[in-house]
Amino acid sequence: MNRKPYTFGPVPSRRLGRSLGIDFVPFKTCTYDCIYCQLGRTTAKTMERKEYAPMRAVLQEVEEKLNKISPPDYITLSGSGEPTLHSGIADIIAGIKKISSIPVAVLTNGSLLWVDEVRDAVSGADLVIPSLDAGSNETFLRVNRPHGGIPFQEMVEGLSSFRKAFRGPVWLEVFITGGVTDSEDELVRIRNLTEQIAPERIQLNTAVRTPAEAYAGLVPKERMKEISGLFGGNCEVIADYTGVHDQSEFSSTREDVLDLLRLRPCSIDDILSGLGLHRNETVKYVQELMDKKLIGMEERHGKRLYSVN
Repeated sequence: MNRKPYTFGPVPSRRLGRSLGIDFVPFKTCTYDCIYCQLGRTTAKTMERKEYAPMRAVLQEVEEKLNKISPPDYITLSGSGEPTLHSGIADIIAGIKKISSIPVAVLTNGSLLWVDEVRDAVSGADLVIPSLDAGSNETFLRVNRPHGGIPFQEMVEGLSSFRKAFRGPVWLEVFITGGVTDSEDELVRIRNLTEQIAPERIQLNTAVRTPAEAYAGLVPKERMKEISGLFGGNCEVIADYTGVHDQSEFSSTREDVLDLLRLRPCSIDDILSGLGLHRNETVKYVQELMDKKLIGMEERHGKRLYSVN
């Protein structure tokens, strides 16, 4: 059986430009089971850190990919699982820096930054983007549905400790879930924690893509702008209401997805297997086509199927 690729893209990112993604943790192997996750429910909730993918194989694929493409703006450790669960993430970051001068970003839910060895492991990156989605333990349990070994207060203190020790910038992503965390009281609690953490940037996001749970609502664009004012001058809204970039390399792949959906309705799994894409790429392209109202989605027998309108 062929293994999944460790690299995907470059994909367009509002924050990072053209980003070459690195995915070295199995799909939906995560410390959280967030209600808003565009990739669906977590299937392996864990705090176990191990070498989920061979470091040498990951670095070899990264080097091969870089030799085939024009240089991306960032090499981003993210993917479809929580990247800090990989016990070799420090060596992977160091290995990438040996073969490339492109800055390395780590997208993490931040759940393990209270663990000393995890903070040390990601300290070699150029940019770290952790998340904070709740202002209280009660909301944390409701929104992130964390592994039982992750205490809310320690998680927050870990974000703060990492920010103080890390030599590069920390951009804190705050996901606002409509109907859950968009009340004034909860927003104030979250803001107070961001003041404690003191990141260089606060980036607000919301459920612009189909979430794991239908009740995880989208916060409208104008309301998000109002909320950003509560967080101060270093806050920006990054929610992608209009879709990603339109460069030819991205639009051509979207056309491939559209051609496949002209033949038959497909699930995300059908599209990624049919076109040999990575799941993250597939989700992004499908959302672009949904934004452009070129395709629609319907539920059939518990599966989400996409088809041409």
